[in-house]
Amino acid sequence: MIESFEFLHPQFLWLFALIPLLVFWYLWIGNKEKARLKMGKTSGLYQTKTFLNRIRPFLSILRLLAISALIIALARPRTYSVSKKTKTNKGIDIVMAIDISASMLAKDLRPNRLEALKQVAVKFVNQRPNDRIGIVAYAGESFTKTPVTSDKNIVVRTIKELKWGELEGGTAIGMGLGSAINRIKDSKAKSKVIILLTDGVNNSGFVDPVTAAEIAKDLEIKVYTIGLGTNGMAQFPVAKRADGSLVFRNQPVEIDEKLLKTIAKETGGRYFRATSNTKLKEIYEEINKMEKTEIEEFKYYNYNEMFRFWVFLAGILLLLELLLFRFTVFRSFI
Repeated sequence: MIESFEFLHPQFLWLFALIPLLVFWYLWIGNKEKARLKMGKTSGLYQTKTFLNRIRPFLSILRLLAISALIIALARPRTYSVSKKTKTNKGIDIVMAIDISASMLAKDLRPNRLEALKQVAVKFVNQRPNDRIGIVAYAGESFTKTPVTSDKNIVVRTIKELKWGELEGGTAIGMGLGSAINRIKDSKAKSKVIILLTDGVNNSGFVDPVTAAEIAKDLEIKVYTIGLGTNGMAQFPVAKRADGSLVFRNQPVEIDEKLLKTIAKETGGRYFRATSNTKLKEIYEEINKMEKTEIEEFKYYNYNEMFRFWVFLAGILLLLELLLFRFTVFRSFI
């Protein structure tokens, strides 16, 4: 903690403007009040300044210093340090349901849809330090890659390890959504969100996507849907060579936008279409802005009041002046 300095009532510092007037008073008006002796001739007098004459202005300086100390005391000088404590008031649990079917290897996004999605998803996770996140992967079937957790390292590692070929072929949107719902339905978080991404149409699985959306609505789970793919044609993998490499061919992009819009509308979410790497990034940034975790910050101020020192100093100076005037040789000057 770093200590800072302040005056609680800095307006009293304007009283320092009176100090020059007081100096003028002591130097000019004060001289008029000195006793004077009229003589016809002074040539016979030997004039010299004594030690007492030389230090007599010191008494006025003591008084001015005492007044200055009182002004500083009135301004209430103090040092303070601030300690902070944050409290998460509204946590959000998020499950990212990611399509890893073969079509996610299409090259309309660079280097392909799946790799582009992984890069953006990792950045999204790192921007949610106060939320718990889980990962569900699906193709012709679905399974939970990572349950909802606050350990971002595990989530990021899971996303980076996503790859095609781990699941049966096809696109089971209903099963992907159903698995995500199962992961988050018992969450105690104030807000529950699913981000469902796909690049195709529901063509497999035994869970109806609309029915899954209705269940999500009943459980107060908001679903954001993302259709991934350019408009028109894209290079899709259509075969696998003996050496394991894939054969690509231009084919039309087909995304069931009507279904994705229905799911989003039913659950109070939104549908997005990502036609490029830039658009995909913008979509996740927009979701990140819409789903904010409420964080309350408490600040504790520790004050060290310093005015007592200045009051004490002023008292000492005034007492010293009084003693010199009343009880020493200076009393003869009064």
